[in-house]
Amino acid sequence: MAEVQTLRKGNIYEEDNQLWRVLDYQHIKVARGGATIRLKVRNIRTGSTVEKTYNNGARVKDVRLDNRQVQYLYNDGEFYHFMDTDTFEQIMLGPDTLEGVTDYLLDNMVVELESYEGEPLNVSLPTTVDLKVVWAEAAVAGDTANAPTKQIELETGLKMQVPMFVNEGDVIRVDTRDGGYVTRVQK
Repeated sequence: MAEVQTLRKGNIYEEDNQLWRVLDYQHIKVARGGATIRLKVRNIRTGSTVEKTYNNGARVKDVRLDNRQVQYLYNDGEFYHFMDTDTFEQIMLGPDTLEGVTDYLLDNMVVELESYEGEPLNVSLPTTVDLKVVWAEAAVAGDTANAPTKQIELETGLKMQVPMFVNEGDVIRVDTRDGGYVTRVQK
């Protein structure tokens, strides 16, 4: 058991047989009353986001997730297939488990799988990934005022805005946390 005031962003706890990930934490102290803790949390299994308020000193069940390295193999149209790099066990995950991750997955990419009591919950990507540009808008000569950008499409199907000097065939580094362009990579 953990006291709610020890929870921080990213921590996971169990309440009412549901797993909750802390998205935001606020400690609210009122003049004569007791302090309250307001958490914005996401249900790991359903993906719903709610706000919860606890009195200072309330306890919740602390959860430790199992992490293991898995390698992305392929997508069969319905499920994404991964292989544990230690046991070679194959794991199938649905698109709902991989929300926001599929735009960055490349064949044979090694990622970290978080699970709780054998149930796969989440896939953690590296902070950045290098992806090849398969299509890019043509750059217009002389259009250089105010840091212009153009639309491109990456090998995973992700479309994004990048600086004008990025061309088809280039490899760029993308930040997986916000989907932003980082730099062009020499390969």
